[in-house]
Amino acid sequence: MHSLTQAGLAVGKLASANKTNYQRHQPEMTLLYQLVEKHYPSFLQHQAIEGRALPDYVQQEFTDFLKCGRLEHGFLRVRCESCHHEKLVAFSCKRRGFCPSCGARRMVETAALLVDEVFPVRPVRQWVLTVPFPLRFLFAAYPELMGKVLCIVTRAISTHLAQQSGYTKREAPTGAVTLIQRFGSALNLNIHFHMLFLDGVYVQRATDRHCFRRTAPPTVEQLHVLLHRISERVARFLERRGILERDEDSSYLTLDGLEEDPLLDIHTYSVTYRVAVGPQKGRKVFTLQTIPPQPEPASDKARVAKLNGFSLHAGVAAKAHQRKKLERLCRYITRSAIAEKRLSLTSNGKVRYELKTPFRNGTTHVIFEPLDFIARLAALVPKPRVNLTRFHGVFAPNSKHRALITPAGRGKGSKQANKEGDDRSFTERHAAMTWAQRLKRVFNIEIETCEKCQGPVRIIACVEDPVVIKKILDHLASKETSAEQATLHPGRAPPQLGLFDA
Repeated sequence: MHSLTQAGLAVGKLASANKTNYQRHQPEMTLLYQLVEKHYPSFLQHQAIEGRALPDYVQQEFTDFLKCGRLEHGFLRVRCESCHHEKLVAFSCKRRGFCPSCGARRMVETAALLVDEVFPVRPVRQWVLTVPFPLRFLFAAYPELMGKVLCIVTRAISTHLAQQSGYTKREAPTGAVTLIQRFGSALNLNIHFHMLFLDGVYVQRATDRHCFRRTAPPTVEQLHVLLHRISERVARFLERRGILERDEDSSYLTLDGLEEDPLLDIHTYSVTYRVAVGPQKGRKVFTLQTIPPQPEPASDKARVAKLNGFSLHAGVAAKAHQRKKLERLCRYITRSAIAEKRLSLTSNGKVRYELKTPFRNGTTHVIFEPLDFIARLAALVPKPRVNLTRFHGVFAPNSKHRALITPAGRGKGSKQANKEGDDRSFTERHAAMTWAQRLKRVFNIEIETCEKCQGPVRIIACVEDPVVIKKILDHLASKETSAEQATLHPGRAPPQLGLFDA
């Protein structure tokens, strides 16, 4: 019995050791925060001198970022019900531009939602479409056109999958989730589409309405044909809208009204990898090439097609049972624009950013002047009310198949689906993942239990009054100062010479 008790204690210690206690994020200690705090006012002044004030939504992004995670702007009081140990949890800005903390929260929540409630246990393939520089600038200025082009792309891929199975798109629908990414690895504005398609179609039959039939992976030849079809349809659409003009030698965009856009220069220079602010304005961004150039990978293995600035890649897939791989893929697609670990300063005060994957020409770092770095951040901020996650096909909100195919059973006919096999209530099925569950799922951080006594923890107050905030923080600061002074050993007197005379 004694040995069993010791074994149980050992297991308990091991389980508690594997969990990480919650530690408050201190954004003011990060380099990104310090750069924004120091150089953002100068950037605003520079823009005002040039007569190009930032839009309100961009200014709000920077203002809220400087408040994100700071206790001075409000917090929650969290107390253990057993030992009454308290801690403070600061508010977050919940912005979508460049905040790493809120980006990580959104990444975890979106990935968990897609894997748990959207994608059924079926194989999934990622299709990545990048577009030429003019279209990236067009999508940033006119998000509604981006949505129209995305519909053209998803229809072409859905038709391809249906035809591979021997059916039409109407007879064999498929489903997809598009995650629109706005940034490149060099912090440039690069709007492109990450489309997670079911690697097959649902064949509608009288006896089995939702019989899934998997399709073969696309070949390089099929990707080239599909990309040519997509580029031609996009060009015709833009021509009908009067945006694209073609002649015998070239084609170009004719955009009216962009002269009034205050982000015109910032978007243009960010898309084309050029300096937007300072004496080097208009020149290519300085880069560091620290490794030898890499050869182009074999196209048969890469499953990629390129045409006139378009690129279509379909080489990454997850099998039906690889749910963890699918969730990692969703996290990678929805990651934040900036990785703080790869951000540093040079000896002369310039901003150095390390690429996650080196370019094929050997480039591993990009170097920015501080004001140009702030301009890069401003270019990454999306316009308000632009949805960066889109659902297509059987996953669309108005699809009659969604409730019967997705694990959550939401959509048209969801009440019938709930009667047939789901005992959860409407509120339970529509409840979002809590903040504590997000921390525990990805970072293994335990916030619902006390780190001292392992008792239950709950929120007891939401503090937003500046006067109350100041009183509480001053009180905590005085307690910390008293604790530090109490731990200091008292100073000793110098040695007496008379003791050593003998």
